[in-house]
Amino acid sequence: MKTASKGSQRASIGVIGGSGLYDMEGLTRVKEVRVATPFGPPSDAVVIGDLEGVRVAFLARHGRGHRLSPSEINYRGNIYALKKLGVERIVAVSAVGSMKEALQPGHVVIPDQFVDLTKRRIGTFFDRGVVAHISLANPVCRDVAGSLAEAARKAGATVHEGGAYLCIEGPQFSTRAESQIFRQWGVDVIGMTNLPEAKLAREAELCYATLALVTDYDCWHPEHDAVTVEAIIETLHRNVDLSRRILRAVVPALREDRKCACGRALQAAVLTARDRIPAATRKRLSLLLSRSLGT
Repeated sequence: MKTASKGSQRASIGVIGGSGLYDMEGLTRVKEVRVATPFGPPSDAVVIGDLEGVRVAFLARHGRGHRLSPSEINYRGNIYALKKLGVERIVAVSAVGSMKEALQPGHVVIPDQFVDLTKRRIGTFFDRGVVAHISLANPVCRDVAGSLAEAARKAGATVHEGGAYLCIEGPQFSTRAESQIFRQWGVDVIGMTNLPEAKLAREAELCYATLALVTDYDCWHPEHDAVTVEAIIETLHRNVDLSRRILRAVVPALREDRKCACGRALQAAVLTARDRIPAATRKRLSLLLSRSLGT
């Protein structure tokens, strides 16, 4: 692994690649960086390079070779690592199942809400003597989501803006009974990874939006009543090329300074008295707390 200069190890935009997207084409001046975090190592080395003149940090969510199941991913390590590298905005690429007839395999969805049905995930940085309650009423950065939708249209995708992403534990797909219940709830797509990321990104004061690529109809659809890995992989291959075109289009649109409130999410969120936060915890979270606590 090459030794990178300190400046080349910084990036303002982070891309988290989901199933099928384990590398990022088109990067120049590429450096591979192993990032240490207080929460353990991220899923893989972070690949940093220039895309359309913008420094971008790419991380394969499941690790290259798809080694990590949704429950095994170190979400805290991933988000912290991107924050440490200077990332301010994250685009998370994910394969999802459709819960509505109109959201067809091959379509793109930019969800603006999440529903959490996970059971084994750690969804906060704040523990060990410090408590923070962030607002998650609007868990997606509207600015990044809007830029993503515009870029997807430019790339020729059929785009659906808004909607609810239901995050289940996995790694198994839904039973038919579960799928029918989820449909009654009115959710739009189903996946296994993005809600922990959205929560942690907000706590880290990062902008976050999901590029959801529909691969299947879960198992509710009478003509597609069983989700198979083979069918998903076939659609994944088509979606990966589309996602790369979208990323190339959206990155230049995200180079401007942030005007959203994501970077101030912790402003009044930490409830613990400053003199009650243990020194070890304060040190562990210094990257996140330095602005809000003046540390």
